[in-house]
Amino acid sequence: MFRTTDIVLIAVMVSAAAFTYKTKHDAERQLAELNQIRADIRAEQDTIDVLEADWSLLTQPRRLQQLSEIYRDELALEPVEAHQIIEISDLPAAPLRIEDILSEQPEIFAGEPGTDNIETGGIDQ
Repeated sequence: MFRTTDIVLIAVMVSAAAFTYKTKHDAERQLAELNQIRADIRAEQDTIDVLEADWSLLTQPRRLQQLSEIYRDELALEPVEAHQIIEISDLPAAPLRIEDILSEQPEIFAGEPGTDNIETGGIDQ
């Protein structure tokens, strides 16, 4: 009836069909993922465009001038004077480190002996 070669060929044909189906299914799943990622990217780009438009609207000089005039008294705003502007060369050469601050004013940061200000949030019990 069936020979061994017939059974082997049928098994190869069934496994080839299963492999083809699995490959097709994986390709369709990856294509759906790719389309979802593209849609997400498009949505993020649209969000960025809206935020940039909002930012340009909020930072218009005329609007900022009006706000500064409205809130001048509350914020104690004053025009910038010439002596407040410095050159880049006047800035410190190295960035400020916490050790520099501690060495300049140690009495402010020193706790009482036997207390641990770090764990208590700076409040002695």
